[in-house]
Amino acid sequence: MAAALSLLMCMAAVNLEAAVQFRVLALFNGKAMLQIDGMNHLLREGQEGPGGLLLVSADAKKAVIEVDGRRDEYGLGSHAGGTFAEPRDREVRIWQDSSGGYLTAGSINGRNADMLVDTGATQVALSETEAKRLGIAFRRSDKKTRVQTASGVANAYRVTLARVRVGAIELSNVNGVVVEGDSPRRVLLGMSFLNRVEMNHQGNMLLLRSRF
Repeated sequence: MAAALSLLMCMAAVNLEAAVQFRVLALFNGKAMLQIDGMNHLLREGQEGPGGLLLVSADAKKAVIEVDGRRDEYGLGSHAGGTFAEPRDREVRIWQDSSGGYLTAGSINGRNADMLVDTGATQVALSETEAKRLGIAFRRSDKKTRVQTASGVANAYRVTLARVRVGAIELSNVNGVVVEGDSPRRVLLGMSFLNRVEMNHQGNMLLLRSRF
């Protein structure tokens, strides 16, 4: 009996060590950004990630994740899979989509936002509509400016974003502009963020790495 019990305990330990390790980095309606075994993955509902992890459902408050047949709810920042450790080098891998763009999930001042990497944008740029959703105060006459957009010149406001986060990389006091109207549809992750990280293209993948 003792030998059988010992064998069962060893099997349980092996299963625990083999379990996928993950952390919830960002939450959206219908999708979630997860760090799985040290790499970032944007999963949609019903999509399976590495190690057989399944994102069952997600909204802005929680994600239902299934691992090894067990489903649990996880909030922003929560993690599972034994002893989770942050990677020593904070880095983000962003894969090119079918249109050639690099889309990723991030957050501004702690609130989730879809982002498009744009090396042609001098600053992080977001629409007036998105700024209001994120709770960013921007309508100050001394901060007014004009910016060049795909549709022409537009009125905008200069802002300082307290925190901009993409995956495991978070920067403070990032310069940005809020463009009047509802364009751009996604936050443009411009050079005021990108100049402060290491950026390398590797085939159809863009690697961002923190310099600190």
